Amino acid sequence: MPALVAAWLVASPARVEGAGKQLYTCGMHPQIIREQPGDCPICGMKLQPVRANAVAAPGAAARTAPPSGERKIKFYKSTMTPGEVKATPGKDSMGMDMVPVYEDEDASALSTIQIDAVTIQRMNLKTALVDRGPVRREFRTVGAVAYNEPGLRDITTKYDGWLEKLFVNSTWTTVKAGDPLFETYSPDLYNAQLNYLVALQSEGADGGPLTRSSLARLQLFDVPADFLAELVRSKAARRTVVIRAPVDGIVIEKMAVEGQMMKAGERIYRLADLKTVWVNAQVYEKDLPYIHEGQSVIVRLTYGPERTFAGTVQVLWPQVEDLTRTATARIVLPNPDGLLRPGMFVDVRFAAQLTDSAVLVPDLAVLRSGERNTVFVARDDGSFEPREVNLGERSEGGFYQVLSGLRPGERVVTSGQFMLDSESQLREAIHKMLK
Repeated sequence: MPALVAAWLVASPARVEGAGKQLYTCGMHPQIIREQPGDCPICGMKLQPVRANAVAAPGAAARTAPPSGERKIKFYKSTMTPGEVKATPGKDSMGMDMVPVYEDEDASALSTIQIDAVTIQRMNLKTALVDRGPVRREFRTVGAVAYNEPGLRDITTKYDGWLEKLFVNSTWTTVKAGDPLFETYSPDLYNAQLNYLVALQSEGADGGPLTRSSLARLQLFDVPADFLAELVRSKAARRTVVIRAPVDGIVIEKMAVEGQMMKAGERIYRLADLKTVWVNAQVYEKDLPYIHEGQSVIVRLTYGPERTFAGTVQVLWPQVEDLTRTATARIVLPNPDGLLRPGMFVDVRFAAQLTDSAVLVPDLAVLRSGERNTVFVARDDGSFEPREVNLGERSEGGFYQVLSGLRPGERVVTSGQFMLDSESQLREAIHKMLK
């Protein structure tokens, strides 16, 4: 701290107003004051000239003191040694006249820091303008590609039978609607064909109750229309029936083996349609307020050339997982090229605009100390004022929403403010002790 104060004092050499002579001090030991240039007796460093407004000239307190009765003096303080005060006027430990501090003096003036242009350049202080703008929140999370559940289809039969032949004999086989899957023999289906043929023969082409009931039984077995037409034309029951794929898809499960007996309703194949997939994104509790159903989402592949997909949040699960403390957002994505494969991880980006217009301050300008957030406001006269601000949500681009403490158009320090903060905290501590 003393080195910083001394750096400010020696930055702009000038003669002490009214003193008629130039004083010199050490940058490391500001208590050393000499009337002639030379070296510091403590560290041997070259003495530097003292800035004019850093030291009050003899009698300055008397000239600046207001008329009696207008303002009441609380105490007198040293202009060279922070914290050195007296109840009566006089000289400080360095032999300089002490200046008065009045009761109605603005408290902010005690913490305001005055720095000359040369020192500002040496400290590399940078400022940024406080402006208004929208508060946008963007965050990323990981998602896992999953099957689109409405696109799953189980292949079963409604009668018992035996699998005579398999046309699809391995998983991950791509099938089209109408492709043969397997050939089955079922005594129940065979008897139903015979009953239908007997009814047709006895009741004629116009049919009767027996014909209609036997036909309804075949239809309840999901017998295809072309199979029934061939049965009427040939007037001969077929021992086996070929079951075909009802939809396009990929065989993701195969429970069948040739010669196996199957039960009614037992799964033989499971088909999945990958033209549309789900992405289950894990959203942390703190980000849940920014997610809603119908929200637009960008999904990016984590391998190969960068590919992005635009989707929407279909469902936000109401449950939070105990171990991960996340909720799942289900995103529906088209997958015409098949690049999204179930089980792979993807990068998910959510974007939400919280406010259309708000006061924004750069994150670099905020000094955080416990629950306090402080910025340094650069004034037009070259001084810097520490000011406590109340921050809201974080916005994209490294900005924070300011709820109170700043106005648009003010300039805040974004680089080098830690040195200012040290001086400001020291002055604040001294002021509290004096109270």
